[in-house]
Amino acid sequence: MTSLTLNNGISMPQQGLGVFQIPDAAECRQSVLSALETGYRLIDTAACYGNERAVGEAVKRSGLPREAVFLTSKVWIQDAGYEKTLASFEKTLDNLGTDYLDLYLIHMPYGDYHGSWRAMETLLQAGRVRAIGVCNFLPDRLVDLILTHSVVPAVNQIELHPFCQQQALRQVMAAYHIQPMAWAPFAEGQGNLFHHPVLSAIGQAHGKTPAQVVLRWLRQEGIVAIPKSVHPQRIWENWDIEDFTLSPGELTQIRALDQNRSWILDVPNLTEVYRLHNIPVSQMRWGCTDLGM
Repeated sequence: MTSLTLNNGISMPQQGLGVFQIPDAAECRQSVLSALETGYRLIDTAACYGNERAVGEAVKRSGLPREAVFLTSKVWIQDAGYEKTLASFEKTLDNLGTDYLDLYLIHMPYGDYHGSWRAMETLLQAGRVRAIGVCNFLPDRLVDLILTHSVVPAVNQIELHPFCQQQALRQVMAAYHIQPMAWAPFAEGQGNLFHHPVLSAIGQAHGKTPAQVVLRWLRQEGIVAIPKSVHPQRIWENWDIEDFTLSPGELTQIRALDQNRSWILDVPNLTEVYRLHNIPVSQMRWGCTDLGM
């Protein structure tokens, strides 16, 4: 598996396992173990997924040294702000059974995210995290954060799939050397993605599935992908993308699928702002499955 170098010099695997919507502890542990046994070395979780402890248990059971696994987690809206973020970070470390994170992210551009960023800068300076970043930050708030603070985010984790390619946002990110990281790379199955005629035809030419074509496209675009699965065979298939390369013509066909809009989480939409702010803390702590991401 290839790795990418972040803007602070840290190396990050280009593909990992996402564990959103796997609140069952046993199922989450098994998924992470299957991924690590397959060869994955990046695991992406979050405080609000309710499965950090299961992820940490799986990493321990794998027998891999801690430094061999790149662990990412996120701070949720209700814990935004300087002191709250520091406290949430300690809970995350306790859940994961580790004394540091490889990447810590602000989950949403809502609430006191400036306070959260100051806390993350403190954690970075103290060596408690190796890199810090954000999720779902669009150009205006991303640049505002950059201009207000001393550390430029290393990563922006965003909705990114063939139907929502975020070209304008990615141009801004490239100017600041911010690594794009794709959540929902399969658009949660929307748009008939797993049977899409363009993706299917390209896959048939290489003996691959549409999902593998999407992950190979992201690889060649220089984007980190975190596909989620609880099925060992699918976890392996998502990993098995090293033996083919998409041609320039095939890349052009996939780029033409872009509809230049969000399909899953419309961050600036006021309905989403109200909805996500009002997710109960209890639901957040025990596994929020209604984030739309």
